[in-house]
Amino acid sequence: MRRRKWVGLSILVFVLAVLAGVASKFLITPTWTKNYSVEWTDKVGRTVTDLSYGEGEAQKFDLYLPADSSKKTYGLVVYLHAGGFTSGDKNDDQKMLQWLASKGYVAAGINYTLANETNGASVTSQAQEIKESIPYVIEAAKNEGYLIDKMAISGGSAGHALAMIYAYRDAKEAPVPVVLTFGAVGPSNFYMEDWGIYGADKSNEAAAGLVSAMSGQEVTAEMIADDSYRAIADEISAVHWVTEESVPSVVIYGKHDKVQPYKAAIRLEESLQERGIDYQFLTAEYSGHGLQNDDATYQKYMELVEEYLAKYLPL
Repeated sequence: MRRRKWVGLSILVFVLAVLAGVASKFLITPTWTKNYSVEWTDKVGRTVTDLSYGEGEAQKFDLYLPADSSKKTYGLVVYLHAGGFTSGDKNDDQKMLQWLASKGYVAAGINYTLANETNGASVTSQAQEIKESIPYVIEAAKNEGYLIDKMAISGGSAGHALAMIYAYRDAKEAPVPVVLTFGAVGPSNFYMEDWGIYGADKSNEAAAGLVSAMSGQEVTAEMIADDSYRAIADEISAVHWVTEESVPSVVIYGKHDKVQPYKAAIRLEESLQERGIDYQFLTAEYSGHGLQNDDATYQKYMELVEEYLAKYLPL
C-alpha cells in the first residue's frame, strides 16, 4: 500500500507540474510563430487519420502528406506529443505537422498508451510502442504513394523524451536511417541525483516512487540507496544511449524548469559534446517548462530546426 501511495503521488505531482508548464506556454502567441503555421488546404497537403499500428485503443497515428506526390522518395518527420506521459494527443501538434508537410516532408503524429494508476503503462512501454509504430508509419506512407528513405524524430516534453530514446537507443533497428532528432524540454534521464525538483535527491522513498512510475518496474528505497535501480533507469534514460554514432540533435530547455530538471539537460549536453555529436543546445534563460519568457531563444530554436532539417533531411 505504501509503495502504491508513493507511485500514485509521483504520477500526480508530475502531471500537475506538466499541466502548469503547458498552460503557461500558450498564454501568449508571438508574432513570429506565423512562420511555422500554414493554412491547410488541398493545395498544401492532405491528412490520413487514425491508422492503426497495434490492437490497443491508443495505438493510432496520423499522416500529413504533402500535395506534391511526384517525388521518388520523401523524408519522414515524426513529432510526438507532450503531456507528462499521462495526457495529450497527436492532434495537439496539428500545426507543427501541417507546417512540416507544407515544406515537403511526410509528417506523422503518433499516439501511445497514456499512463494511469491502473493500466501499467510507463515510459518503458510507451517507448516500445513508438518503436513498434515506425514500420507501420513507413508502410502506410508507401501505400499512399510516398516512399520514405530516411527520417527524423522529434517531440515536446514527454514526446521529446520518447523521441530521444528512439533516436539514441532504437534507431539501429529503424526500417530507414534516422538522421536527426529535435525537441523541447524532454527529460533526458531518470537518475535521481538530477531530480531534486521533486525531492528525489533527498528521499529514497520518493525517488523509488518516481522511478517505479516512470519505468513500470518495482523500485524500492533500498535499490535507490545502493544504486542498483540505475540499470532500470538506464533503459529509459536517453542520455545513457548516446554514442559517437548518435544522430545530430537540436534541443531547447528552460533554465528554471520545475517539471523536468535542468540538471538532466546539462548532462545531455555534456554527453553530446563529449562524443562529438553535431548538436545545438539552447537554454531559455528566464523560462520554465513552457519556455514562455524567451521568445527570441525559441525562435532561434525553430530556425535551427529548419537549418538541421535542410542539412540532414534535404527535400
